Amino acid sequence: MSNELGDLLGGLLGGGTGGGKGGNLLGALLTSLGGAGTHGAGSNPLGALLDTLKEGGLGEKTDSWVGKGANQEVSGPEVAQALPYQALDHVAQQAGVSPEEAADELARTLPQAVDKLTPAGEVPEGSLEDLIRQQS
Repeated sequence: MSNELGDLLGGLLGGGTGGGKGGNLLGALLTSLGGAGTHGAGSNPLGALLDTLKEGGLGEKTDSWVGKGANQEVSGPEVAQALPYQALDHVAQQAGVSPEEAADELARTLPQAVDKLTPAGEVPEGSLEDLIRQQS
């Protein structure tokens, strides 16, 4: 599932090497955080990711990505600090990069991806795959 999700996210982010890599990392992260069955099968893991980032101290920034205003930038170290280390390490291993590289790539990808997945200014209901297909 994470490969398909990563491909969909890469397409949403404009494809290419940057979008594909960031999409794959983000897909793996969403699957790791939200796809473990804790929020029910077929639920939207985007909400779980945003909750995790908010709990990690990035509430103001994540709110800017979801809202209709300008997106605040985030740094790799901020992402690394906000995410559970196990999740970041898992994503990095899947991508064949260091956790620091994964955090830096996620920092570049997250604001744009969350912004595109929340066009109405709120986290929509439904599966993430359906949301991405609606935006593509």
